[in-house]
Amino acid sequence: MSTITTTYFPELEDIQKAASTIKEVAMVTPLVNSIRYSKQYGANILLKREDLQRVRSYKIRGAFNKINSLTKEELERGVVCASAGNHAQGVAFACNHLGIEGTIYMPSVTPKQKVEQTQMFGGDYVKIILEGDTFDDSSKAAKEACISQKKTFVHPFEDPKTIEGQGTIGLEIFKQSDVAIDYVFVAIGGGGLASGLCGALKALSPKTKIIGVEPQGAPSMLTSIQNNKNTEIVDIDKFIDGAAVQKVGDLNFDICKEHLSDMFTVPEGLVCQTILDLYNRDAIVVEPAGALTLAALEFYKDKIKDKNVVCIVSGSNNDITRTAEIKERALLYADLKHYFIIRFPQRAGALKQFVGDVLGPNDDITHFEYSKKSSRENGPAVVGIELKDKNDLDPLITRMKELNFFGDYLNDKPDLFQFLV
Repeated sequence: MSTITTTYFPELEDIQKAASTIKEVAMVTPLVNSIRYSKQYGANILLKREDLQRVRSYKIRGAFNKINSLTKEELERGVVCASAGNHAQGVAFACNHLGIEGTIYMPSVTPKQKVEQTQMFGGDYVKIILEGDTFDDSSKAAKEACISQKKTFVHPFEDPKTIEGQGTIGLEIFKQSDVAIDYVFVAIGGGGLASGLCGALKALSPKTKIIGVEPQGAPSMLTSIQNNKNTEIVDIDKFIDGAAVQKVGDLNFDICKEHLSDMFTVPEGLVCQTILDLYNRDAIVVEPAGALTLAALEFYKDKIKDKNVVCIVSGSNNDITRTAEIKERALLYADLKHYFIIRFPQRAGALKQFVGDVLGPNDDITHFEYSKKSSRENGPAVVGIELKDKNDLDPLITRMKELNFFGDYLNDKPDLFQFLV
């Protein structure tokens, strides 16, 4: 006897039902033309502004659709989730709106701003528990609580109702655009939003190419597609926290593997520069994951020329305390920030000579760590230098060597460099 297996795929009818369900809490976000990006790439670049949701990300869509689908008994027992960011805020808002008890597990290292924002949205209906040092620790504790307390776990991406809720973005894009969309760029973390978009747009606009984008330091979906099986990545860069997961959802992998037109990664440094450009030039505040799709355009510039392109700006929950790191990563990516071990002769005037004879007229010292050792001929210092032009690097190193200041270049030594950035 043969066994028939069925693979889940979000149907248009279920996504339309989700749209009706969430309209009481989720706004229809604008789809607006970006004059700057359109001019830069010679295309019609449209931004789907999910950063303007009340919880400042699209996550409210899936969270509310899932929680609203529960039975009366399940609602009375309450819900549990694990998240350090946007999903937590979506669940908190949904619990407050529906008047049900929610418990949200967050890593103990979660920034205070995110904890307070989640509590604000949840009000008296939400209890926040700080557990463990990582998301995995929090998730394990949350799932154990669900079992012991018979509560419902609200998954951030691997759940049909969550996927259908996120898919409502695709419905809105189709209704809002007065032209046929050639490309939609979507950031992928666990894959919930991309899966929902596949369901909506494959039904409504089958010629639209859906392009998945991940951080270069967390290529979980790309790796899984290349391996043709869902693959866990142990070591990831968590900087783009809204799109950095060790393993995507099994449901999401199956959908994206079959229905994405392309899947690629973008360097974190370019994402950081995109964040700064959006703020300085467009007055748009985005979190790192929210800038992924716009950063991706640089890698697709030849294909999108004269095309109609939608970039989903997924969220704006950015912590201002990260600004210095964002700028640092952007400068490093542009080859404008460099770190050295400098050997300073232990004599009066050595630093003055370095500044006057080694540094170029447009070079700037931005980091300096030095401790004088009286028993040594040379005292080592860690020095960070910012350039105006990346082509100034080689002449700078040449001057260091000629005047016997050069000790080592640290940018290409990750074991040491990680302690500086």
